[in-house]
Amino acid sequence: MNQTAPAPSQQASEQSVVMLIPRINFHAFCEGQGTAGIVQAVAADRRFSKAHVDVHMGGINAAIQVYQQQKTPDVLLVETSKSRDEIMVELGNLAQVCEPTTKVIVVGQVNDVILYRDLTRAGVSEYMVAPINEQHIIELIAGLYSDPDAEPVGRVTAFIGAKGGVGSSTIAHNIGWYISKNFGIDTVITDLDMAFGTAGLNFNNSNMQGIAEALKEPDRVDSVLIDRLLTKCTDKLSLLLAPGTVDREVNIDKSALETVLDEVRKNVPYVVVDVPNIWAPWSKHTLAQADDVVIVATPELASLRNTKNLIDHLKTTRPNDSEPILVLNQVGMAKRPEVPAAEFAKAVGIVPTVVIEHDANLFGTANSEGQMIFEVSAKSAGAQSLEALAHKLTGREKSVDKKSSKFSMAPLLDKLKGMGKK
Repeated sequence: MNQTAPAPSQQASEQSVVMLIPRINFHAFCEGQGTAGIVQAVAADRRFSKAHVDVHMGGINAAIQVYQQQKTPDVLLVETSKSRDEIMVELGNLAQVCEPTTKVIVVGQVNDVILYRDLTRAGVSEYMVAPINEQHIIELIAGLYSDPDAEPVGRVTAFIGAKGGVGSSTIAHNIGWYISKNFGIDTVITDLDMAFGTAGLNFNNSNMQGIAEALKEPDRVDSVLIDRLLTKCTDKLSLLLAPGTVDREVNIDKSALETVLDEVRKNVPYVVVDVPNIWAPWSKHTLAQADDVVIVATPELASLRNTKNLIDHLKTTRPNDSEPILVLNQVGMAKRPEVPAAEFAKAVGIVPTVVIEHDANLFGTANSEGQMIFEVSAKSAGAQSLEALAHKLTGREKSVDKKSSKFSMAPLLDKLKGMGKK
C-alpha cells in the first residue's frame, strides 16, 4: 500500500505569515479547467500584483512544445493526470528544455511518498496532489522566494473610518502606541491624511518632514531616506507624518505609496497605516495590499451603509485574505438615535471585534493633552477595548474584561444566532 505523501503547503496554510511575491514570471500548463481557474484566481491576488502570470492548457507536453522556442519562466507549474512512471518520463523530457534556474511545481493525481521523493531528487521544487486551492499556491511560491536567513517583512495594518469623525485615527494611533509599548515591537505609524492628519497632534509633535517627502521621488526611497524622515517617539515607536496643512498639495501615486510602505515594512515588524476617508485609486490600493484592514464605524445609518460597502468591496478584492476587522466606536452617545450593535452586525455580515462606548471626557482629554487613552486611564472601558483589539491584531487573543465594560460579545453572538434561525 502506498504511503501518503507529505503536504507541506497544507501545513503552511495554518500559519499566519506575511507573504510577498517578487517580480517573477509564473507560467502554468494545466490539464483541467479547475486548476486553470485556481491559477487565474491566484494571478488576481494582491500578493501577485508585481508578478506576471500566464495560464495555458495542455499539461506537460504543451509546455515542452512552447519552451522549445522560448525561455522558461522563473516558476513553472505543470499539471498531469498520469501514473508515477509516466510522470517521470514526461518530466525528463521537460528537463531537456527547462532552464536550470526555473522552479518547477507539479500538480498530480497520485498521492505517493515515493513519487514525491523521486520528484524532489529530480529537482522539482514541489509536488502538490490535486485538488489544490489558491492559498496553497500563494504560500508555496512565497516560500520558494523567502530567505530563511533574512529578517521577516513587517505586517501592515490599515485603519479606515466608514465616514469622517468616527475616530479611526485615534484608534489607529492608540493601537500603534500600545503594540510598541506593551509588546516591545518596533512600530511605525504612517499618516496618509496629507492636509488634515492628526498623528502629529496626538503625539505632540510638529515635525513637517515625513510621508510627503518620500512620495516626491519614490525612486530614491531606501532605508536611509525612510530613517531620516521618521519622527522618533519612543525607543519602539516612530511616526511617518503627513504635512497637516492645506497650503501644500501632495499628489499621491499608488505605486509610489506602495514603494514607500514596502520600504518601511522591511525595517520594522509592525506598520500602522492611517488611511483617511477618501475613496481614490491610492487609498483603494493601500487597503487591498494591507495584511489586515480595520474598519472603524459608529452606530449610525450612513456609517452602516458605508461599512457594508467597504466590507463587500474588500471581500471581492481580497478573496484569499481574512475578512476585515470591524470596530464599533462611540456607542451610547446621549440623545443620538443608534443602530443596535446586533442589528449593525447582522446588516454588514461581520460581528465587531470590539465595541467602544462613547466617553467624551476620556477621549477628549487624551486628544487635548496629546496623550494616549492608556495614559489617561489605563483601567477605563475604552482602554480595555483597545487592548483587546491590539491583542487580536497581533495574535495575542484577549477578551474584554466584563467588569470593565458594559458590553459583552456573548449576548451579541446569541442574538445573531437567534436571528439566523428566523
